[in-house]
Parts: sequence; structure tokens; C-alpha cells
Amino acid sequence: MWGWVAGTALGCLLVLLAAGRAWVSVAGASPTALVLPTGGELSPVLTPLALAGLAGVVAVLATKRAGRRVVGVLVALCGAGAGLGAWMAIDGERVLTLLRERNVLRAAGALDWSLVAAWPVLCGLGALLMLAGGAVAVVRGGRWAGMSDRYERGTPEARTRPGDDRALWDALDRGDDPTA
Repeated sequence: MWGWVAGTALGCLLVLLAAGRAWVSVAGASPTALVLPTGGELSPVLTPLALAGLAGVVAVLATKRAGRRVVGVLVALCGAGAGLGAWMAIDGERVLTLLRERNVLRAAGALDWSLVAAWPVLCGLGALLMLAGGAVAVVRGGRWAGMSDRYERGTPEARTRPGDDRALWDALDRGDDPTA
């Protein structure tokens, strides 16, 4: 389960990192001369979906069985949405329109821009990790160990005091307090 947590959280963090970086460079312009759009500006869904995916990772840890599967579906949908958002962000017309809007006074003429491929690729990789993590949580999440049941009410049979030493140790292994 901890491998799943690390992989899915890494995917969310990759999407967040890529969304905050400029995905476009302009030929012949210094980086401070023009306002270059970030991935989050080209596709405003990237940051919210990555944050929702991180919340989903925490929610999987706090839920059990069917709840984990539902949260896994939501994390997978966040990953699919982030991948689609990254794909739509690299549309040439969208990039050119945003560049012209942000640089009205500085770039009145034609802009010779190119895509910084590393950030969309990194965002796509993160989205793929989120999608895969959500799918794994749906398939295997019901079998993962949950948070402690120690403070939940059980059946009266489960709350009976054990009589022998073996039963005391078994109660401790289950997380029950045999002294209560």
C-alpha cells in the first residue's frame, strides 16, 4: 500500500510541478521580456485536479473497502482529466492567443514560439501515474489494511473479556484492550 501512496502522490506532485512552469518559449526574446504562459494558465484544470488527487490519496488511507474503491475511481478520473487537460493545453491556437493577450504591448508582431516539451511530458506522466494509482485502488484497495478499529464499537462477543493467556495475547494482536 505504501508503494501505491508514493506512486500516486508522485503523480499528483508531477502534475503540480509541471502546471507551475512555462510551457512555451519565444525565439529571440529574453525570458523577462515576455510573459510566458504556464501549464496552469494554458489548462486551468491541472492544479485543481492534482490537489484533488492528493486529497484522494489521503482519503484512501482513511477509508475502507467500498469507500476506497469509490475514492480510487475519483483519483483515476482526476488523472484522466489532468491528462486531457495537458493534451488540450498544447493546442497551437490556444497558446498563440494567450501569448498575444499577455504581451499586447511587447509583441505586436508575429510571435515565433515553440513548446517546451519537458513540462507537458512530465504532466502527462504524472497524470498517467494518477490514473494507474486510481485503478489499482479500485482493484486492490479493498484488501489493504485499514486504520485501526480499536475505537469502533464491536459486537458484544468481540468485547467479552478473554479468560486465558492465549486469548489475552490474541486480543492484543487484534488491537483490543484486554484490561478494559
